[in-house]
Amino acid sequence: MKIAMVGSGYVGLVSGACFADFGHDVVCIDKDPAKIDSLRGGIMPIYEPGLAELVSSNVRAGRLSFTTDLAEGIAGAAAIFIAVGTPSRRGDGHADLSFVYAVAEEIGQKLANDAVVVTKSTVPVGTGDEVERILKAANLPVRVAVASNPEFLREGAAIGDFKRPDRIVIGTEDDWARQVMTEVYRPLFLNKAPLLFTSRRSSELIKYAANAFLAVKITFINEMADLCEKVGADVQDVARGIGMDGRIGPKFLHAGPGYGGSCFPKDTLALLKTAEDYEAPTRIVEAVVKVNDARKRAMGRKVIEALGGLDAARGKKAALLGLTFKPNTDDMRDSPSIAIAQALTDAGVAVTAYDPEGMELAHPLMPEVTMCDSAYAAIAGADATVIVTEWDAFRALDLARVKAAMNAPVLVDLRNVYDPAEVRAKGFAYTSIGRP
Repeated sequence: MKIAMVGSGYVGLVSGACFADFGHDVVCIDKDPAKIDSLRGGIMPIYEPGLAELVSSNVRAGRLSFTTDLAEGIAGAAAIFIAVGTPSRRGDGHADLSFVYAVAEEIGQKLANDAVVVTKSTVPVGTGDEVERILKAANLPVRVAVASNPEFLREGAAIGDFKRPDRIVIGTEDDWARQVMTEVYRPLFLNKAPLLFTSRRSSELIKYAANAFLAVKITFINEMADLCEKVGADVQDVARGIGMDGRIGPKFLHAGPGYGGSCFPKDTLALLKTAEDYEAPTRIVEAVVKVNDARKRAMGRKVIEALGGLDAARGKKAALLGLTFKPNTDDMRDSPSIAIAQALTDAGVAVTAYDPEGMELAHPLMPEVTMCDSAYAAIAGADATVIVTEWDAFRALDLARVKAAMNAPVLVDLRNVYDPAEVRAKGFAYTSIGRP
């Protein structure tokens, strides 16, 4: 089957490469000539473990190609996926759907064969209705159906998530579209991946509801961590204790500096705006957004306190280890490190940093931070070392070397990577999240 993937960003590129790896003939389409040229040359626009190798092998096999020409890319495609960005719209927080609708308009002008048009982008409820209206208005002489197929890919584990999904959600009321989409995902049947067919509107809402619920879990355990610090409990024990309950589960119960990334911040905000439009306010999600925003800045204050307080911190130096919102990605969108670095520099603290993949994207977001070429270079002369992102490279630092390189042995572990007793036994003043 030929598949067209309109948009060669994170979702489009990963999905396109995985579909090709299953044996489909995939064309990834993007308006950016420089991106397409880079992809043809084997240069990835994002960092995702295993992606470069997956793309390269399928290009060599002739199953994956790239073009800027939409008409060429969609010609003969049985399924055309729209996988363009839907960032938060400036001013009101609604999802910006201008890219989605522009693609639909262009498909309406250039489609010459029967096809199912699939919204892979994360879109609010009712977007598929508008895409369908746009395509109907084009009076195409071919058969067209519109379906929703949200993605559930975790950055850093996207290829595995695509190939071994918990579920595949497809929203359509059209029997023919259902048949086409079943064939698209047929290679996954050997993995017994459950296909969940729903209405298109239910499918659109499932994506937002899932991300909002995960954001609630993260924010809940972060608030429990704050309470643990006050009462002398250990948040890791609390998380294990509640996570063993099958109704709750252990995932996303890891206390830290707050969520960030490309999905949770914009999707929770978009869900709030949709709920407001339909006069069905989501107060829990509203509280989650506010608490998470405040938490990131609070982590900066936590570091300042570890430096001796506001007055003592001025003129000191803090080293941030990890800048991306999570490990195994170069994504800096809404990363807690941005707010932490800003809080520190506002307090007169000099900041150095190291991240295995994110420094190029981080630099314009935090120009006041000195980027270093290794963790130990960042730590040199620091009055506090702060673990912001739990990259594997930071899980087994040579603490004797760290202590010797620092001006003062202060370690602030915002991801609870280290054992408090062991670190303190090595002479560090140690601060972590939600542990006595």
